[in-house]
Amino acid sequence: MTIQTGSTLPSGEFGVMTTDGPGLITTEELFGDRKVVVFSLPGAFTPTCSRAHLPGFVRHADDLKAKGVDAIACLSVNDTWVMDAWGREQGVGDKVMMLADGNATYTEALGLLVDLSAGGMGVRGQRFAMIIDDGIVSHLAIEAPREFAVSSAEAMLEVL
Repeated sequence: MTIQTGSTLPSGEFGVMTTDGPGLITTEELFGDRKVVVFSLPGAFTPTCSRAHLPGFVRHADDLKAKGVDAIACLSVNDTWVMDAWGREQGVGDKVMMLADGNATYTEALGLLVDLSAGGMGVRGQRFAMIIDDGIVSHLAIEAPREFAVSSAEAMLEVL
């Protein structure tokens, strides 16, 4: 079943790069007692993800934080090394946390997997964005296939 507005996020963990190498962050650590915007995209280094989706959140990070957002996180079904390299290449700095869901476990728990095997990408996460208030989904925007509009940083700013 797909996560919905008003749902409590499932417990889980994500890969993150630390100063000591790959590490983990739990949903409780990331989402507890704070407002977080999470956006998901099919893959690091892919065209729309690299040209528009991630750069929009980097560009509007200060605007989102001015509206009460404590953290912004990018989620993708990629490994921690890839997410870290992509974040460095995109110049995210401390504006966006790069979350790896290498085995698609968390994305599957959200009910937001998409099979892109026909294009050689395998199982990935759908393009979406959500606003999380203390572990509860207060807004969820899932893109239609091959679309990019409702999950953009600008769309999240309009909702906040």
